[in-house]
Amino acid sequence: MTTINYAHSMYAHCESGTVTGLLRHHGMQISEPLVFGIAAGVCAVFIKTAKVPFPVFEMRTKPGDIRKGIAKRLGVIFETARFKDPRKSFEKLDAIIDKGIPVALQVDMFYMEYIPDYMKTHFNAHYIIAVGREADGFIVSDCYYPTLSRLSTAALERGRFARGDFAPSGFMYHAVSVPPIDDARLKAAIIQGIRQAAFTMTRLPIPFIGITAIRKFAREIPTWLQRTRSSDELSHWIMMIHLLLEERGTGGGGFRFMYATFLQEASRIFGSAELLTLSKRMMDNGDKWREISMTVARSGKNRDLGPEKLGAIRDLVLARADEEEQLFTMLYKLFR
Repeated sequence: MTTINYAHSMYAHCESGTVTGLLRHHGMQISEPLVFGIAAGVCAVFIKTAKVPFPVFEMRTKPGDIRKGIAKRLGVIFETARFKDPRKSFEKLDAIIDKGIPVALQVDMFYMEYIPDYMKTHFNAHYIIAVGREADGFIVSDCYYPTLSRLSTAALERGRFARGDFAPSGFMYHAVSVPPIDDARLKAAIIQGIRQAAFTMTRLPIPFIGITAIRKFAREIPTWLQRTRSSDELSHWIMMIHLLLEERGTGGGGFRFMYATFLQEASRIFGSAELLTLSKRMMDNGDKWREISMTVARSGKNRDLGPEKLGAIRDLVLARADEEEQLFTMLYKLFR
């Protein structure tokens, strides 16, 4: 039996929260919004292909990018590993924990035994931290839950080797080196994170990423009347907009509240009135995304899904695209 003295905390998003928890364990006093912003976690992605059963819209970068962004900008060294053999993966996990080092694990959320049944859903890109092991299982820190949790070895194996999209393949990582962070390096990292996010949102010449993606998604919504077979199916996909904005660890407003908090913290670090103003505008933008979430939730529940309603939802999303184009353009120019 091994138990690591790990300070469990709750965070808004599993990946940024997991990275934050590991950094803080190793002595770097940094907030989750700073981790999210430095890693340029804010984004917009719209995917529509013949292989995708229904268009996919996301408001953040792909899983793994937050860890990579922090490694690149703050000089943190993470050791990562994937496995085909579960036995070897657990031998490696046991060895690291026995050294007193917490280990981040990618899992299918569905198999986490501490999650109430009514909350269980298959999601392969969930992150937890193993902070201890016992004869019949592990002690884990899941940033969505208020206390440390126990998880059987069998359940953890099912979660780590689930199949499907973003299959974990036993993926795990831990911090090998977390250097001190001085004021100059922190400021440079913030600037780099803002520039990357702003470039991705407004200037990246890929049609399914950034502001263009938001507009493509908005204009797609009215066509769902023809794409779906019934009001129940249409209601399901409309309700998915609510889930991507308010659930899935977004921190609310499709990660925009967290990004606004990042800009607010950055404004204090730089003593910048311009950043403070933009943080307030981003917070208001998050409020407007939340209003969209509430609108679609009501429409889906009440089956109020006619052409006029879907057109109104489209217009609300297009308005967010216009505002975000202005915001991220201003952020890009601020640190040009």
